[in-house]
Amino acid sequence: MNLNELNELDFQDMGNWPLPAKVMAIVLLCALILFAGYWFDTKDQQAQIDRLEQTERKLKQDFRVNASKAANLELYKQQMVDMQQSFGAMLKQLPSKTEVAELLVDISQTGLASGLEFELFQPTAEVPLEFYAELPIKLRVTGDYHEFGNFVSGVAALPRIVTLHDFVITPAKDGKLVMKATAKTYRYLDEEETQEAAK
Repeated sequence: MNLNELNELDFQDMGNWPLPAKVMAIVLLCALILFAGYWFDTKDQQAQIDRLEQTERKLKQDFRVNASKAANLELYKQQMVDMQQSFGAMLKQLPSKTEVAELLVDISQTGLASGLEFELFQPTAEVPLEFYAELPIKLRVTGDYHEFGNFVSGVAALPRIVTLHDFVITPAKDGKLVMKATAKTYRYLDEEETQEAAK
């Protein structure tokens, strides 16, 4: 079949076309139908399949993580109980409002028992934080290194939490040393105080 025969084909009378022209027209029509089907339907479905496969991979990963957590649920529950008990024990180390005065006396007696001379023992205003309040105490004491060491050890041995901050040690005129520091003790806030601190 040549080009002249193709030009002579009558589109009104396709039934009488030669066999090669019919085959070529059918192949072209099938290709056009397949392309239209892909363009208007399959392409969108393929994009949706890709999205769904991505979602499936994410869900499988989430499932593995959650299955691991579920397998260890009893262990997590036990850890939670242990943490709550530990937290309760720590809270007991924080003095209540009524115990703060006794703790201040304990700190000063620890210093005196260590052989230190207090030049300054000044509790400052409480600083409310998230669930506890910080009570800073400015200290200035005179003594020697061993007395300072005994004092720090004594404070660490107190039944309540007391931390020492901002140490500055300078020589005094009489051969002794002067230590300036800030002792901080902490007090647990009750619910009402926690709400006020949040405001």
